[in-house]
Amino acid sequence: MRVPTAIAVTSADLMLPAPDRHTPAAAVLAPPHELDLEGALAQTAALLERHGHLVVLVPTWLPASEARRLHTVRAILETDRIALVDIDLPPLATALLVRQLRQLSVCDFSPGVLASAARLLAHYIYAGALLGTVAKLDRVPVGLKAHAKSWAPNAQFAVLANPAPYLVKLGSGSGGAHGGGALPAGPDFATHLTFARGQLASDWVVSELAPAWKVQGVMENPLPADSAAWWATPKLVEFAAAIPDPAVLYQLVASVRRDECRWCGLELIGDRCGFCAAPLTAPPPPTAPAAQLRPRSRSRL
Repeated sequence: MRVPTAIAVTSADLMLPAPDRHTPAAAVLAPPHELDLEGALAQTAALLERHGHLVVLVPTWLPASEARRLHTVRAILETDRIALVDIDLPPLATALLVRQLRQLSVCDFSPGVLASAARLLAHYIYAGALLGTVAKLDRVPVGLKAHAKSWAPNAQFAVLANPAPYLVKLGSGSGGAHGGGALPAGPDFATHLTFARGQLASDWVVSELAPAWKVQGVMENPLPADSAAWWATPKLVEFAAAIPDPAVLYQLVASVRRDECRWCGLELIGDRCGFCAAPLTAPPPPTAPAAQLRPRSRSRL
């Protein structure tokens, strides 16, 4: 029986509950303050021994010390079977992407395709939040008017971070945010909506956003520990809409042309290898300075 490629995360709250009994769990790689280097090496070596290859999702908000630990472990083990995949998504959306990769890990995709599929699938996740303030938000462009309105009592903002930034102030009322601004455009394909409540009391995500986006289901999960820092406020309700059907995810990835990495030889989709980060095509040779391109004049006899 084929053992699926291992998917790893850097914190337990990035592993959402499995939608079925076939979806494997993700491995949780402990940070340096919880596990010393020797323990991290042993943990990673055991994962490689069992699964053959390891795909680690590395969020952009990960502390520098934790990112360095991941690269150190890979360097000491001297292996090209660990993919460190950088992910620039909010925490809840990152957790959804992790679950999608867990679902695909039991399919017949090679480790290289699975690792490079992360960048493809990220484009199909609509990630945002309902925020009580955008005064300190730096993940999405915030204009001066929005900054000023952020100080108004009961202000609420609908913010989309992926696949394209969007921000609008919503009208306030006793039941939460209603009217007062155009809703962010949602996906034009079937999705489920996942949301997580912070310190903002509002049913806007369920009562207004979900119907407007015509999602096929809504599920609530605990708020990831890094969400408040990512959105620069604990007054939020984070949400993300993503493709839930493994068959659709499989078809999406399978429809993309596969190439062989010119550096490590693994399969890849897209323009960069998920394991060694080598680009699909070799960079063009450097252009010689104009002075070197001019023909030399012949010496006089």
